Amino acid sequence: MKSHEHSPVHQDIWQKLKQYTDARIALGRAGCSVPTKPLLSFQYDHAQAKDAVLQTLAVEQLQQQLAHLNLDVFSVDSQATDKALYLKRPDFGRVLSEQSAEMLTKLGQDVSYDVAIVIGDGLSARAIEENAPKLVTELVNLFREKHWSVAPIVIATGSRVALGDQVAERLHAKMLVMLIGERPGLSSPDSLGIYYTWQAKTGCHDAMRNCISNVRPAGLPILVAAQRLLALMSQSLKLQFSGVHLKDQHEIAVVENTQTPPKLFLLKDDVVD
Repeated sequence: MKSHEHSPVHQDIWQKLKQYTDARIALGRAGCSVPTKPLLSFQYDHAQAKDAVLQTLAVEQLQQQLAHLNLDVFSVDSQATDKALYLKRPDFGRVLSEQSAEMLTKLGQDVSYDVAIVIGDGLSARAIEENAPKLVTELVNLFREKHWSVAPIVIATGSRVALGDQVAERLHAKMLVMLIGERPGLSSPDSLGIYYTWQAKTGCHDAMRNCISNVRPAGLPILVAAQRLLALMSQSLKLQFSGVHLKDQHEIAVVENTQTPPKLFLLKDDVVD
């Protein structure tokens, strides 16, 4: 009799499908329970997700990483003064603190820009720290090739998506690019979301935005996300609007004959606010 027949773990019939997805399928069973290895893996991923939510954004480090772009970088905060308040009161995360609002109002006097980039910690500071420096660098280079004027970069703590509207409004920017840490899934604590809004202002609703989600090494690559956003923005500039009526028509080349099977990612219903 073969040794594997004595194993206390019974394999699932979907075992072969695990190579295509990070979703928790085909875990097997040990008696009537989940085997120890997938149980420990679940606990580890759950801990990583909690840490991503509670982590404080390293603002000074991020400023240093963006210094090579030769753009001013400012930090602002919302009315959610600490993480506990941020999680309990999402509405506070959508409004600038009084001091930040005054600073941006002065900064935006007698100027206007084509694009404002706001980097918000959201629900995963880890996602911002690991992905935002490379993504912002790529975006700024693309915007400069288009001869679009770029506003000073704003790093926002305690932020929800709508906080970017107030920033863009005060900087008089036509196009707002809001980068924010998405709600961590149990396999994606480093997922960054991009929200684009044409002529953003206080009171904009979600139907007026376009979202590119799951930007991270194991998800949507940074270069692909940047190109997809640029295509959306170029179309938006012609049509003078964004949101549900602006369709993503960016095409991605199909890679054939790959040795490693592609991963399948479940679509997340991850609304930051």
